[in-house]
Amino acid sequence: MGTPLGDFVRARRDSVQPETLGLPERGRRRSPGLRRVDLAARAGISVEYLTRIEQGRDRNPSVAVVNALADALGLDRAERDHLRYLAKITGGACTARTRPAPARRDVRPSVRQTLRLLEPGIAVVTNRLGDILARTSGFETLTGGTGLLDGDAPNLTRYVFTDPRARSFFADWDAVADEQTFDLWRGPSAENAEWLTAELAPVAGPEFTRRLNRHVVPRRGTLRLNHPTGPALRLTRETLDLTEDAQQLVVFLPADDETARNLERPGERPRLRAIS
Repeated sequence: MGTPLGDFVRARRDSVQPETLGLPERGRRRSPGLRRVDLAARAGISVEYLTRIEQGRDRNPSVAVVNALADALGLDRAERDHLRYLAKITGGACTARTRPAPARRDVRPSVRQTLRLLEPGIAVVTNRLGDILARTSGFETLTGGTGLLDGDAPNLTRYVFTDPRARSFFADWDAVADEQTFDLWRGPSAENAEWLTAELAPVAGPEFTRRLNRHVVPRRGTLRLNHPTGPALRLTRETLDLTEDAQQLVVFLPADDETARNLERPGERPRLRAIS
């Protein structure tokens, strides 16, 4: 049986073309990407050991081996962080609880004060499951009419996969869907499994389930929105990880002059201008 670590290493190996690493073409291959023998040589480990890692038979590679694999695969910073995180899960450093507790929903007073200081800007606090825990009035204006904040416990992940309006609101829906699925890895594993199995997976369908084990680290570029009132918006996201709370504070900023004009802020609240 495989492990998240082994699945990720195999997926990344399959996605690397030998020529990008300066390796010669060795003729026809049974599978795409980098040969196991080439990756092992670049990482300075044996082919047998790499096979054990990929197949889940070795669950505790050393930090040196994990870093060597990251170098050999040419991983960027986000991918390296994900590889290290998966190594902790696989090695048992992040253990699942028998009776998973619900995701933490309280927001520390100092974080709420930070949100108040950001008014009338656009900012939101979420956890890794996508629960929207606190937001500024600017975020409420930005998402008004989209359905995202409908209900007593709005959840971005559920909205992306189950509300048809999300596909219109997010111009790059596939990229946003990849981001939301990937972020679930950062929540406590038992908590995720219960929420996914009991609530989201049955209603989200294959668009969600096929993304669960892809292990593709999203790039998180400019967020493009099609607001119901008319403006096309391009936003840059600045994210502050609230590590001890397993939450994150995201601030949205105009990525270009047109978006800045469409987010005019007379008085205390931002106002969306419809494009004439």
